[in-house]
Amino acid sequence: MPEAASAAATRATIGDSEFDRDTAVVRRAPGVYDIDLSAGWTIINAVNGGYLLAVLGRALGDALPHPDPFTVSAHYLTASRPGPAVVRTETVRAGRSLSTGQASLFQYDDEGNEVERIRVLASYGDLDALPDDVRTSAKPPAIPPPDQCFGPEDGPAPVEGSSAIADRLMLKLDPATLGWALGQPSGRGEMRAWFGLADGRDADPLSLLLAVDALPPTAFELGLKGWVPTVELTAHVRCSPAPGPLRVSITTRNLAGGFLEEDAEVWDSADRLVAQSRQLARVRLG
Repeated sequence: MPEAASAAATRATIGDSEFDRDTAVVRRAPGVYDIDLSAGWTIINAVNGGYLLAVLGRALGDALPHPDPFTVSAHYLTASRPGPAVVRTETVRAGRSLSTGQASLFQYDDEGNEVERIRVLASYGDLDALPDDVRTSAKPPAIPPPDQCFGPEDGPAPVEGSSAIADRLMLKLDPATLGWALGQPSGRGEMRAWFGLADGRDADPLSLLLAVDALPPTAFELGLKGWVPTVELTAHVRCSPAPGPLRVSITTRNLAGGFLEEDAEVWDSADRLVAQSRQLARVRLG
C-alpha cells in the first residue's frame, strides 16, 4: 500500500479525511440527502456494506437530535454501485436520551427506475453521557503485533477477489486466520486483524460502522470462495474509541442452507470493547 505509507506521513484527522469526504452527504431538503458513492470503497464492483452503513449513519446523525449511533440494523436489498444516490430519513421518535430513525438509500437502474438499495433502522444517543461502569467477561482477541501480521501489500500478487477498499484501509491480518490465502483454509471460520484507515485518521463512532464489515469474509477460512453478500447486519456501538489502531475479531459458528452468521467484536487501544455486530450473509456452495 504505497498510498497508505505516504498518507500516514501527514496523518488525516477526524473530519478531514478520505473517509469523511467519501461519506459526506449534502442536505437537499429536510431529511433528504444526496451523495456520490465512491468507487474507492468497492469489493469487485459492489460498494462495501460497512461503508454504506457509515453513509446512512452520517445522514441519520444529521437528521436526529442525538449525535452517536448506538444500534444500527440494516437490510441490504440490492447491490449498490458507485455513483449518485439519495438517502431519505425519517424520525420515528425523539426522546430525552435516545432518538430512533430510519433511512433508505436509493439509486437509479439502467432504465431510470428508482431502486432501494439498503434500509436502516437506528437508535442514536450521546456516548459521552454514558456511565463508566463496565462489567464484562469479554476479553480482547490475542493477535500478534502488527509487524508480525500480514496485509494485501505482503502478497506476491493481488488476492483473488481483491478490491479497491483495500487501498483505503490499514489492515494487518493474524497469520492464524490466513490459511485461505495459502490454499489451506483452517475450517474454523475465524478472521482477526489490526484495523485502521490508510490515511491515519483515528476511529470514531461512525467509522466503527465500517470496521465491523471490512475484513475478508470468514467463509474464506471455511474453504469457500467468491462474493459473500450481506443480507442483514446489526451493529452496536458501545463507546467512543481511543486513538490508535483497532483490533477486530470475527467468527462464524454455523453455515447452513447457504447462509452463515458473522459475529464481530471491535476493541480499541485501551482494551475496551467499542463495537459489536452480527450479520447474516449468503454464500455460494459447490
